Amino acid sequence: MTFPHLDHDSRVAAVRSKDPRFDGWFVTGVLSTGIYCRPSCPAITPAVSNMAFYPSAAAAQGAGFRACKRCLPDATPGSPRWHLRGDVAARAARLVADGVVDREGVGGLASRLGYSTRQVERLLREELGAGPLALARAQRAQTARLLVEGTDLSMAQVAHAAGFTSIRAFNATVREVYAATPTELRTAAYRRRRATPAPTGTARVPGALGGTGAPTALTLRLPFRAPLHVPSLFGHLVATGVAGVDAWDGATLSQSVSLPRGPAVLELTPPAPDERHIGLRLRLTDVADLGAAIQRCRHLLDLDADPVAVDEHLGADPALAPLVAATPGVRLPGALDGGELAIRVVLSQQVSTAAAGTHAARLVARLGRPLPESFGDLGVTHLFPTADALAGTAEADLGGMPGSRRRTVLRVATALADDSLQLGPGVDRQIAREQLLALPGVGPWTAEMILMRGLGDPDAFPATDLGVRVTAAGLGLPTGRGLVAHAARWSPWRAYASALLWAGSQHAAATLPGETRHTPDQTKESA
Repeated sequence: MTFPHLDHDSRVAAVRSKDPRFDGWFVTGVLSTGIYCRPSCPAITPAVSNMAFYPSAAAAQGAGFRACKRCLPDATPGSPRWHLRGDVAARAARLVADGVVDREGVGGLASRLGYSTRQVERLLREELGAGPLALARAQRAQTARLLVEGTDLSMAQVAHAAGFTSIRAFNATVREVYAATPTELRTAAYRRRRATPAPTGTARVPGALGGTGAPTALTLRLPFRAPLHVPSLFGHLVATGVAGVDAWDGATLSQSVSLPRGPAVLELTPPAPDERHIGLRLRLTDVADLGAAIQRCRHLLDLDADPVAVDEHLGADPALAPLVAATPGVRLPGALDGGELAIRVVLSQQVSTAAAGTHAARLVARLGRPLPESFGDLGVTHLFPTADALAGTAEADLGGMPGSRRRTVLRVATALADDSLQLGPGVDRQIAREQLLALPGVGPWTAEMILMRGLGDPDAFPATDLGVRVTAAGLGLPTGRGLVAHAARWSPWRAYASALLWAGSQHAAATLPGETRHTPDQTKESA
């Protein structure tokens, strides 16, 4: 089994150095103890002869190893491989993480990919050492531990939330993976919390909102690889927010989202300088949507990226080096739903960020579904309009914008509604690009923005974006085709170069509201 940039000696060196940058890239099975650990495990480093390396927790579990109770290897950021790659195995891994196997089975996963179940099994075993059922099982075990250790939900509720079909399967899996019963895990976690703060990646504040039909409320922590440039990430999401769907209270970003089993609201809190996690409070209609909600949040904030690798690559260009030094750890501001993001991007064509937000807020007020009253007053009131709702709207009812843009909104919504345009986590990015560009009114800028933010394509490049062009010119870079040619050296991270140029601009999206913006050698403003 091979790993990008990591041969056997490199993995041994990573384990010996306890370097947290490699957490999620692989796990180490310790032959003498029968446990598997993350590379940064603080325990005594095993002898090289006792190390066995696996590309995933599922593969280690399949080989008979149990998760280390000290380093919690299943609570690490996800592998950056699936973030970078767009092949079938990567698309399958993203769909498994989104819960498709639990909801639709392996047949549903294969159907979404356009492959047979046998082909999908083979591809995932070659890449991850485990098939789709084993990967889904490992994810269910991780979710179960998260809820067992950090909430007061009953074990039956935990089993349902984690995606198990029965209490018996839940108990058996937890015992096999963690060498402890669910009750033993909860008791041990309670003792740890009394002595020290909970480990990164575990739920911290238990509870459920009272009242019949009230959503379940859970507070979690989402780990990430440092560094993380918080101002440009949260600043972009705040600046491009839509009233009714998004809200920023000065400390927390709230967003509504439609999950497979019902609406939800998430509240994201930026980390303090010394923290390595994002605070997340979820309000879920059905706790079984927890896994999907966590994955959507990780995509929204690009938490599975490898920022050191990106910064090293982009910093090798002398033109970008000052920006990399000033804004390390820039991430791609993502989206909770690719289709919703596509509509938002179309609404922002050739207008300011504020004007785009106004157009979107009008659509939300007119066509968005109100959140149930049981969600309470969270600053958000609606779900973004569905593609079906938009596609069934008359063009005249989308007033307040040019006729050409109204028609483009309807074309994109109709294509999403009839599945001729697919923007989910398992789509082929190049096919999605071709489908987008085939729609009248969708040009390269729109397509690249959707690929970059909606699908997390790390090499998408909106070369004509105003913020990209203005900041690039301020750095002495060429414009037009010259910028596209120069950007070839930034591949496969051109999307991160775009985010870096945004972070180095004077635009409101480059910083959180109320913060002072300092940029290296920048005097121009971008709109």
